[in-house]
Amino acid sequence: MIWLSLVAFMVAALAAGMIVRWMREHASRYSNGMPQRFHLGDVPRVGGAAVLLGMGCSWVLGVAQSQWWGDTGSLRLGGWVGLWLLVLLPSAVSGIAEDLTLRLTVRYRLAFTGISGLLAVNLLDMTVPRLGLPWLDALLVVAPWLGLGIALLAVTGLPHAFNIIDGYNGLAGMVAIIVCLALAHVALQVGDRGLAALLVTLAAATGGFLVWNYPHGMLFAGDGGAYIWGVVIAMASISLVQRNADVSPWFPMLLLIYPVWETIFSIYRKVARGVSPGVADALHFHQLIYRRIVRRVFHDDESRRMLMRNNRTSPYLWCFTLLTVVPAVLFWNNTILLICFCVLFVVSYVVAYMAIVRFKVPGWVKG
Repeated sequence: MIWLSLVAFMVAALAAGMIVRWMREHASRYSNGMPQRFHLGDVPRVGGAAVLLGMGCSWVLGVAQSQWWGDTGSLRLGGWVGLWLLVLLPSAVSGIAEDLTLRLTVRYRLAFTGISGLLAVNLLDMTVPRLGLPWLDALLVVAPWLGLGIALLAVTGLPHAFNIIDGYNGLAGMVAIIVCLALAHVALQVGDRGLAALLVTLAAATGGFLVWNYPHGMLFAGDGGAYIWGVVIAMASISLVQRNADVSPWFPMLLLIYPVWETIFSIYRKVARGVSPGVADALHFHQLIYRRIVRRVFHDDESRRMLMRNNRTSPYLWCFTLLTVVPAVLFWNNTILLICFCVLFVVSYVVAYMAIVRFKVPGWVKG
């Protein structure tokens, strides 16, 4: 598993370096008037291609090791890994295509992630077998299509949730690494080494991308990167619960409650204002932190000043993510506690959001 991670990291880092070197002119096509833009200069946003290449190479080598070279680490990687790549491709290719052409609308990208969801349900038999509460589990027995629907929604929707939180250097990438390692930890606890290997290599490939993304902001993940993280993490979450009866279905829910709730809350506030949920704005939680909590930086160079504030924003959200990841890892088999922490996060998010909007943030929080 370690050598596969090294391969993923090195391939992704080298591929990302080549993108930075050869695609800077292409980056000049990106509009300067987008509300979610918080940087100056032309920066390529096809880092997702580097993540896909690094992760894909390590997965293929892992299968080769298991099938032909002798699997000394008992990873048990087989043909199912190829099916995972097949499921991932529609989402990843559509995201990278949008990053390159800027012509794929939200509707089409949602359709392609939906195709990945349908492939996951049909090719991999992915479903949510239980919800951890007796009355909900009884409902799933009576209506098993609900489990299929939840799996389809997860694979279709989580890529867009990661895309929403992908606003600052290192933010979505580090969240993806934290979640992948947390899932891999529990997978190892229950003996699912193959699933753990896929997650660790995705984390390693993301680390190779972050070499160029944080703190210098020389490359962005783009829609392609967000979709890769979302699809793979969604499939891994469903598979972990499906394969291992000891794992509570609320464990991945708590792990991912930040991007999931950010998406739900974003849809709510846009609909409440009479705006289409597909319209980009600058009122997400991480954007409010950038504007109202991160202190202004005094520097003669405007681009340098904006970069420094950009970099100071992400650690706030990393800590916010860890507030859910730590209890999730500690209580991964305790459904009631996991549900309580999910509710606590939702309440804390809304309270914090309203406090920032109303300029009632304590001085010690600002930095």
